[in-house]
Amino acid sequence: MTDRLVLPVLLRGWDEARGRLDQRLAGLGDAEYLDEPVDGAWSVRRGDDGSWTADWAHPAPDPAPVTTIAWRLWHLASDCFADYLAQTPSGRPLAVTGREWHGDAASALRDLDTAATAFRTAMTGLGEQGMWRPLGPDWGPYADSSWADLLVHATDELAHHGAEIALLRDLYRWR
Repeated sequence: MTDRLVLPVLLRGWDEARGRLDQRLAGLGDAEYLDEPVDGAWSVRRGDDGSWTADWAHPAPDPAPVTTIAWRLWHLASDCFADYLAQTPSGRPLAVTGREWHGDAASALRDLDTAATAFRTAMTGLGEQGMWRPLGPDWGPYADSSWADLLVHATDELAHHGAEIALLRDLYRWR
């Protein structure tokens, strides 16, 4: 056994994934943000009332559609990080909810930063012992999972969607 702390290790993984994504998002403009690389891609779209919402279906189609950078940023910031915090004392850090999202890159990047920063702050605030508490009954089938489990899951979301965004940016530049 060791008395080495795990929270700093988990947060280092989060910080590395977030840093890579932030670097790859530098210079993102609206056209690239909304670019649909294939027909039928899921994105965020302006409704008749002028609001923007993310495409969604339940159950999800099989195969899953290709998603745009706009959709992936909605998923990370709102659908994941902000929603994860809805069950905590700090609450959901974004004004947009559900499938609401932004039609421009600057607003999306601002809310990604807000949600990711709030999520990391909440995880840090739990401390080493708090990371091992169960999520609780509001989490349904994940009630017995720990906050450490959620941080690992959120880091995986950040890393794999970040890699997908990076690839979309590479393809956009070379098209």
